Amino acid sequence: MANGNLYIVAAPSGAGKTSLVSALISSTTNILTSVSHTTRPMRPGEVNGKDYHFVDKNVFLTMKKNGDFIEHAEVFGNYYGTSSRWLDKQLTEGIDIILEIDWQGAQQVKKLFPSSTGIFILPPSRKTLIERLHSRGQDSEEIIKRRTQEAITEMSHYHEFDYLIINDDFQTALLELKSIINTPRLVMSQQKEKHAALINHLLGISQS
Repeated sequence: MANGNLYIVAAPSGAGKTSLVSALISSTTNILTSVSHTTRPMRPGEVNGKDYHFVDKNVFLTMKKNGDFIEHAEVFGNYYGTSSRWLDKQLTEGIDIILEIDWQGAQQVKKLFPSSTGIFILPPSRKTLIERLHSRGQDSEEIIKRRTQEAITEMSHYHEFDYLIINDDFQTALLELKSIINTPRLVMSQQKEKHAALINHLLGISQS
């Protein structure tokens, strides 16, 4: 069995990354999102172990000291990290994995997994970005301003990734994201192994 592919998906807050990845996962087989550890408070509707592994700062720093993360970053005073043990297990079992991380985390992962594929998602305009941040209805005006400035910093790193998607029309952006995921699955080495029985049958090759 071939190893799974590792994808890094990054975007500024308000670009629609989470919605796109969620739609991709629900409509595509053999692919999962990595569930990161974080010290930030749980938001309404979030589930521990599904959206994030919510831990306190001391637990996170202990895990970091023990080398349990392949990448980690501090964002808005909160820590985020990806478990290396879980990731290795999934990839070895042939499952594609998506890491939803920021540009700092992406740089760390690229060093450890040079063959990983980076995908960056941008909003169609700054106006749309700000409107999407307001539409969440969860943050104060001060936090939205801070997230807007952070978004500009995040977007300045778009060129460090392999693919760029503009999330203007959601269905178009989703189709583009699916195309990136599906293409490696169709390369000859993958297809030859996956459809060995069919190919042998078509060519009249008997199975030993």
